[in-house]
Amino acid sequence: ATHTKKGCRRKIRTASSKTTSLTIMMQPARVICRLPSTTVPVRSIFGWGSASAKSDRVFAPAEAKGGLETINPKKTALVLIEYQNEFATEGGKMYDAVKGCMEYTGMLDKSAKVVAAAREKGAKIMFVPISFAADNSDNPNKGLGILHGCADGGLFTTGTWGAEICEPMSPVEGDLIVKNKKGLDAFPGTDLEELLVSNGIETVVISGFLTNCCVESTMRTAYEKGFNTITLTDCCATVSNEGHDAAASGTFGMFSTPMTAADFAAKLGAKL
Repeated sequence: ATHTKKGCRRKIRTASSKTTSLTIMMQPARVICRLPSTTVPVRSIFGWGSASAKSDRVFAPAEAKGGLETINPKKTALVLIEYQNEFATEGGKMYDAVKGCMEYTGMLDKSAKVVAAAREKGAKIMFVPISFAADNSDNPNKGLGILHGCADGGLFTTGTWGAEICEPMSPVEGDLIVKNKKGLDAFPGTDLEELLVSNGIETVVISGFLTNCCVESTMRTAYEKGFNTITLTDCCATVSNEGHDAAASGTFGMFSTPMTAADFAAKLGAKL
């Protein structure tokens, strides 16, 4: 290969079995390949942007699982967002902010019951805690919005009581703990997708904190990836009843099938 300021010249063998020169040119808005007497996009040679390229979606359009009439527990995962002491237990730094909405929905008791029922039916239970280093060096956007609030308030510090999963939702043997959640959406930077795919999951059932933040962010991505996405409206809480209702009765229906814990349990053939 010969390298120049403008690109890299390399000899290749073409479909006609003749050896020729390929020049890859880097330009501000695009990458092009030049063969003698022709110019073609580099993506057509290397497959970039083609159907063979990796997609951000788990399921191809023809295989997307949304709207399944029958829910197979063995292909279902409950994705439990931030059931941690900081939110769910008296003494947590965010407990007073969410306590009213937790009581409004009855979410903690209902969550524990629906998890037990789903676990008994063979569904996968996946806990998704969030945590940050004490200096917030791993906080992905600590200067803005709710992640700034996490940094400023010293919330969910790794290794502290506040970051631990709350006692009513304690994991048992066989449950899975998703690692490395730092932002709002439970997918980026974590092993959530890997765990879902490796366990053959088609239906993702989401609940937890906060209704209109991490729950909603995760719901949107699960939907985009092609999962049959369900949100448990009475197993979520946020900092106001109005905020909870706006999400549960509004955006939830755009990106999931919203239902109560009891209705979901019934689809599994269980009762709460």
